[in-house]
Amino acid sequence: MSYVGGTYDVIVVGAGHAGCEAALAAARMGCETLMITINLDMVAFMPCNPSIGGPAKGHVVREIDALGGEMGRNIDKTYIQMRMLNTGKGPAVHALRAQADKFLYQHMMKETMEKEEKLTLRQGMVEELIVEDGVCKGVITKTGARYMADAVVITTGTYLRGKIIMGELMYESGPNNQQPAVKLSQSLKEHGLELVRFKTGTPPRVHKETIDFSKTVIQPGDEKPKFFSFETTEEVPNQLPCWLTYTSEETHRIINDNLHRAPMFSGAIEGTGPRYCPSIEDKIVRFSDKPKHQIFLEPEGRNTSEYYVQGLSTSMPEDVQLNILRSIPGLEKVEMMRTGYAIEYDAVIPTQLKPSLETKVVERLFTAGQINGTSGYEEAAGQGVMAGINAARKVKGEEPVILDRSEGYIGVLIDDLVTKGTNEPYRLLTSRAEYRLLLRHDNADQRLTPIGHNIGLIKEDRYQRFLLKQQHIAEELERLKTTKIKPVEAQEMLTSLGSAELSNSVDLLTLLRRPEVTYAHIHALSPAPVELTEEEMEQVEIQVKYTGYIEKQLAQVDRLRKMEKKKIPDDIRYEDIHGIATEAKQKLAKIRPISIGQASRIAGVTPADISILLVHLEHYNKVVAARS
Repeated sequence: MSYVGGTYDVIVVGAGHAGCEAALAAARMGCETLMITINLDMVAFMPCNPSIGGPAKGHVVREIDALGGEMGRNIDKTYIQMRMLNTGKGPAVHALRAQADKFLYQHMMKETMEKEEKLTLRQGMVEELIVEDGVCKGVITKTGARYMADAVVITTGTYLRGKIIMGELMYESGPNNQQPAVKLSQSLKEHGLELVRFKTGTPPRVHKETIDFSKTVIQPGDEKPKFFSFETTEEVPNQLPCWLTYTSEETHRIINDNLHRAPMFSGAIEGTGPRYCPSIEDKIVRFSDKPKHQIFLEPEGRNTSEYYVQGLSTSMPEDVQLNILRSIPGLEKVEMMRTGYAIEYDAVIPTQLKPSLETKVVERLFTAGQINGTSGYEEAAGQGVMAGINAARKVKGEEPVILDRSEGYIGVLIDDLVTKGTNEPYRLLTSRAEYRLLLRHDNADQRLTPIGHNIGLIKEDRYQRFLLKQQHIAEELERLKTTKIKPVEAQEMLTSLGSAELSNSVDLLTLLRRPEVTYAHIHALSPAPVELTEEEMEQVEIQVKYTGYIEKQLAQVDRLRKMEKKKIPDDIRYEDIHGIATEAKQKLAKIRPISIGQASRIAGVTPADISILLVHLEHYNKVVAARS
């Protein structure tokens, strides 16, 4: 017996990292929003590593915050360790990583969502979509409740037909022994979406009191931590360390002796796993020349004895897992609290999505997160905030927000998914971004906060602080350009740095371009009239020292934008275009790019195909203009 459980503007199915961001974005943009999930105790749960950030992923979290999302604020309140990675390299690859108190992270995110005025949380198992004339109108739960909405966002993570695998043991389950979502997969198929089978995994957890830390190397957090959110000002006291150890010869022997029991080698696993986060048995086989592999022991929270064994993801049988653990220095007497496992699940082939993350086959249906073939909390949250924004804008009759590849790693992530697709769980890497010098951790607000303010996610007081920061940076750059210093005034400093002497007066900006001279040195010589914050000083130094590279990339971006501005009409018939290769026609017809820029990034579409397409578009536009 079905009944109407409620009517909303936006419904979000799933409460993982994508679902949380999608629901909060839609609600904060003024939409009455329902977030419905199998288990409300699992809101923002971390089924795998208890951490946020890292290379590329940390950039995404910073971008989510710059747009007005929640992940950055939440991890800044709940971290137990904060470290900036790659500090010995240039600013483009500086990446913040936080170890989370995973239980507090969940609690704080759920509390934030419960307090959001236009957001309703509901526990339930969504089994069907309500689709009328190709338009998604709502969802139906296992209890028969029909929830109606003007837009629906599916963020089911790894729950769709989830199957846990540990050695010979296999059973239907979501992560961490939660209920799987079985019937929703069938509903998605019935409405024209193609699904693919993927796999991911997690390592065992061990008891802190059974670890011999004297055989491991301490990994402390930064003495003065930086933050993910541009709003955070207070640090969390008393950071907890992580610990480093390595696999041993015995570890490798145990794994090699038991490969016949490993599901990924026995054929028991059907789904494709993530190349950039392989299981320990896969690493041992693929990198057989390596005598050892790093293993990090990471606390899961302040009030638990569970430690996450980073680097030991496995689907080996339980008895083999215990033997593997006890072959690692420091873990000889360890007690395993939770067994590692692999999980298979259904995902949507992402080339079926528009860049707004709305599906092409069902209008007003959006998908975000691991259902789109990605891996990682951060990639999920980045998609979630964009899906929530675009679902809300769809409801309001407004154009979608689409970030291009030069505006953010989120733009790179979504463009890669919808244009190229993925045949394995996708992981964002800094190398995937051709404009990574522009997409830095430090300047995410400059790139995206005006967008966040324009769509209503960045409040006015925060936006005014952002504008003041921009003003201070611009004024200081101008001061450095116009303020000259005499050789005698800089001599002592330059000598101490081993820098060449000045023969004539020089402006401060030119002096700062020297590799050995920092903004702190300039400030000591000639303090700014307005006291700059640490972030403002960092911005000034980066913009001065990397100006040549930045200008070169900006010129490339201008060329890209010209291609992105050449829009391709929805009703174009690629099969009618003479001269384009058959493969290109098929790819173009399947993906249906929205611009020449996107078309040029499709695998199998050549520059010659693009040239012919441009000529065709010119003719097409003339015909349309003549008719009107």
